[in-house]
Amino acid sequence: MKLVVFGANGATGRLLVREALAAGHLVVAATRHPRDFPLAGGRLVVEGIDVLDKDAVTWAVEGADVVLSTLGVPFTRKPITVYSAGIANIAGAMSRHGIKRLIAVSSSATEPSHHAEGGFLLNRVIQPLVTATIGRTTYADMRRMERFLRDSDLDWTVLRPSGLFDAASVSPYELREDRADGIFTSRIDLAASMLAQATSTEWIRRNVAVTTSVGAPTLVQMLRREAFGRD
Repeated sequence: MKLVVFGANGATGRLLVREALAAGHLVVAATRHPRDFPLAGGRLVVEGIDVLDKDAVTWAVEGADVVLSTLGVPFTRKPITVYSAGIANIAGAMSRHGIKRLIAVSSSATEPSHHAEGGFLLNRVIQPLVTATIGRTTYADMRRMERFLRDSDLDWTVLRPSGLFDAASVSPYELREDRADGIFTSRIDLAASMLAQATSTEWIRRNVAVTTSVGAPTLVQMLRREAFGRD
């Protein structure tokens, strides 16, 4: 299959492209910084594409079987439109070329809920603080993206990871509709779950929580890692 990956130069996007190439797919990696892209290969085309450029997006998706979005931007208190505007441009381009299948990344925080594995610290302190402050504009735009997809006629699947961390290999990750009790998702599991959806119809037009339990850090370990750069 021919896959087009937007946000390909991000941490998850690079893993997704690597896994897709290993599975034998032809991949177009769409990124604003093509010279910085670390992968190469005979079945890989790296294109300098800004997802906010409608014409460039339309050109990039031509001939694709499946389009995948790993778009992401850092937290900021300023308004964010990359997710919603980007997905609108991608959807418009897909419609013009008759492409139906789209897999996109959102977040478990777009629909905050108590996690059985989160305890008081995550559920009562960290999650409410992040979603109300530094993550507020990010999650608001992710919700706009999800609403846009619900109203579209695309065969979409939205993957909602929890707290992201790095792992060496794919684990037996879990998929649940809308939300899950797990509080962590490895980036490689997120990439693998996205690639799996490219050849599956099980979760079409559904939001899917993807979580990692095997090898996941504890909440305390993750906080120490983020704060001090160590386990």
